[in-house]
Order: sequence, then C-alpha cells, then structure tokens
Amino acid sequence: MPTADVLIYTRTAGYRHASIPDGAAALTELARGLGRTAEVTEDPGAFTPGRLAGCAVVVLLSTTGTVLTPEGRAAFEAYLRGGGALLAVHAAANAEPDWPFYGELLGTRFDGHPEVQPGVVLVDAHDHPATAPLPERWEWTDEWYNFTSDPRGNGGAGVRVLARADETAYRGGTHGADHPLVWCREVDRGRAFFTALGHAPEAYRDPVFRAHLSGALTWLTD
Repeated sequence: MPTADVLIYTRTAGYRHASIPDGAAALTELARGLGRTAEVTEDPGAFTPGRLAGCAVVVLLSTTGTVLTPEGRAAFEAYLRGGGALLAVHAAANAEPDWPFYGELLGTRFDGHPEVQPGVVLVDAHDHPATAPLPERWEWTDEWYNFTSDPRGNGGAGVRVLARADETAYRGGTHGADHPLVWCREVDRGRAFFTALGHAPEAYRDPVFRAHLSGALTWLTD
C-alpha cells in the first residue's frame, strides 16, 4: 500500500477532544483538495524513519500527554530537522510534556484556558497562506488557550506570530495585548506551524477555519 502524504495523528494520553473525528475528516478532505492523500492513525508505531520519509506533513491533531515512544521521538525529530513538516493543532500544545525538543519547537507550552466563549482573533500577517483568508478582526468562538510563555522567547528563535487573541473581547486571557494564537517557524531544514484554534467539532465545518487549515497545509508543503 502506498504511503499517504499527510499523516494525521490523533492519539491522546490525557483529555480527548470530541472534535478529533471532525478534525481528522476535515484535514483528510483538505489534503485531498491539495492533491494529497491522508492517513489517520493513533498508532505510535507509525513514527519510524521509513514511514515518515514518505510524509509531506505530519499533523498532531489535539494530541495530549505522552503519545510517542522514545524511538518515535527520535524518528520524528530527525524527520523534522531533515526537511519534514509539522502541523500542530489546538491541544497539540499539551502533547509530549517531558520532551525538550518538542517544547523548544513550539516555543512554549499550554497553560490552561477559560470557558469556551466568543472572542476576536487579530490577524497580524495576511501574506501567509494560513492567514490570507482571514479578516483582520475575526470573530470566533474557542477555548482561547493561554501559554506558559511567549513562543518567541525561550527556545522560540525564528517564531513568526501570524495572529493573536484580543483579550479585551473575552474573559480569561493572561498575556495582555500580545497574546499569540497562531505561529510558524523553520527548524533546520523543516517547517512547523501551530494554531491554538479548533476546540469544537463545528469549527471543522466552518469555511473560514477550513481555509486557515488548508493554508497551513499549503505553506508546509510548498
């Protein structure tokens, strides 16, 4: 069986989002729209040098807790440094809590969230495929993740923040005026993209959010 271009990994060892099936279906459709094939798996055994060599992108879709083996971590790090690509979605910020490379890759860690509520996403960069489809002020409902630090700080050299949360538009933000939500970076020869959005199942049926994810996949496979 040929290797799929996009590996969508949905394993959880902590909280499991009800939106994972919807997200996996949406990402599969979006990959197909870009001429890619996709595979959804929860098998950590998929993270081998041979399997990853055939991947254009690995998606960590709301993965939580320790979801990779030591061998899988080594293979995934080598894949990313060697030119691979990662799309980390929503609770993927809460994955692999004791793996330093992953924390440095994201530049920060998940640090809780307020209740789900409407808010506003402030788009800082419209020259990126993932944010080009978004309005400058995007009204959206989500969990509005807080983080332990600014991703551009500790270990986050090269992080480019593309969109932020407007903390005046909802309750429970902890970062102030500069609250990163969406960012990207390069790591050696590879690329990584993170979006904190995507809590609810209905998000993955929203055309604007789907365009956001499709743009991320486009950038990662460019």
